[in-house]
Amino acid sequence: MFTDEHKREVWDEIRQHDLQAFKRWLTPELFTEAATIAQIRLGNGPLYAVNLVWLGLASALHMGKDFAGVLSLTMKLLSDAPGFGQTRLGKERRQKSRRGKGQSQRSKHDPYGGDPTEVSEEAFSKARRLMSLEYWLALLLLLTERFEGEHSKLIRFKGFRLLAMDGTSITMPNWKRLKSYFGTARTKGKGRTVQARMVMLQMPLVRLPYRYELAPLSQGETTLAMRLAGHVRRNDLVLIDRGFFSYALFCEIHQRRAYFGIRLKKGMNIKTIRRLGSRERLVQWAPCAPIMSKWRKQGLTLPSSMTLRVIDYQVPGFRKSAVVTNVLDPAKLSRDEWVRMIRDKESARNLQPGLYHRRWEIETTFKEMKIAMKLKGGLRSRTPEGIHYEIAGHVLLYLLVRWTMVEAAQRYGHAPLELSFTNALREVLDMSQTLLTATPQRIAKVLLPRLLERIASHQVTPRPGRHFPRPNDTKVKNKGNGRLQKPAKLQTRQS
Repeated sequence: MFTDEHKREVWDEIRQHDLQAFKRWLTPELFTEAATIAQIRLGNGPLYAVNLVWLGLASALHMGKDFAGVLSLTMKLLSDAPGFGQTRLGKERRQKSRRGKGQSQRSKHDPYGGDPTEVSEEAFSKARRLMSLEYWLALLLLLTERFEGEHSKLIRFKGFRLLAMDGTSITMPNWKRLKSYFGTARTKGKGRTVQARMVMLQMPLVRLPYRYELAPLSQGETTLAMRLAGHVRRNDLVLIDRGFFSYALFCEIHQRRAYFGIRLKKGMNIKTIRRLGSRERLVQWAPCAPIMSKWRKQGLTLPSSMTLRVIDYQVPGFRKSAVVTNVLDPAKLSRDEWVRMIRDKESARNLQPGLYHRRWEIETTFKEMKIAMKLKGGLRSRTPEGIHYEIAGHVLLYLLVRWTMVEAAQRYGHAPLELSFTNALREVLDMSQTLLTATPQRIAKVLLPRLLERIASHQVTPRPGRHFPRPNDTKVKNKGNGRLQKPAKLQTRQS
């Protein structure tokens, strides 16, 4: 990355206008501390690490624009503002225009030439590829720590810090380098598509991303989950999707003096030790020798068996199931707290989920990132490094919007999950141009309070336990004899 102190100063000023709604959290001190944790230098050019973070957030917010459009958007909006010519940036552009008259034109690839308020798309492309992923993760670490410091009560349940773990796939453009690095998967009706595997830890009571792993499809979800388990702390309670049913993962969490809850998988070699009631019991799980041998070959030392608690339940409209947990004492978490599904007193239609079914919140996060933030089918990069950069920008933007929603909910007396993420994102986008050219005083006293008020006005009704069709269930199929087949009976899903 090239060095140009003057351009860096100019671009620092440009970036001061971007995404003003989040500047109170993304402070210079935060960026410096993250660089220390990631063990990187911030750099000396206009596209140094801090500005790359702001551009990553802008790229995630403005998914309808290509990278060149994201680079030039801020300057276009500032140039249209009244009095721009009298600002430092306006004077820089005017001086450049005067100096350029009668001089030979520099190459567009010359990083030191041209307007100091402009950076080429080629330079941005190179900077994205060199951006440290560890720096993004350090920012995520610091932001979640600060959120927890301010809103500790919102993320806890009966003394446990509540986390959820699940995975998803990210579809990306069919470029050769991406295909070679991430791999492909077969999808219905579309042949093979390039995909990456993502596993995330989330704070489900506020839907805030905590940690994530992005990797090629060749790396299994359990492998990524084992890495994320390294971030679990003592007295955490992790709600896990049944696809991650793994003895090694459970042992890793248990050895950290943390807890987990997961739906029981069929065919498990478990032996009942003692009944705790008509619908819960303590069991001993001793995995078979081949499974234990597999983990030992990978250098893991695991106990030969584990004592667990099995809680049987059935939600109306769903088949019978059970939750498995290492919270053995019902006094800490009762059966009812784990699996209840009760009606809200204020509305006969609203259901309040039990503890384990809070795991659904991470499914909603994936949906919001893919659909509302256009992560599904909207990635622009052609290199693995660029994909990591874009997705990191999406995760960080999602965290910041969710944090803003928490503040809006608290100010106006709502629960954080009662507000619409899609509309909150739209409100941030709608006000971004106004925030861009407003004075700091007007932003603090008028615009940010107004943004919180608008976000709080978009309420949604929680609907846990609802039925919904699988993708192919409602299709009308032609049997080939000229008659249309009736849609199949709607199936239901259960997390």
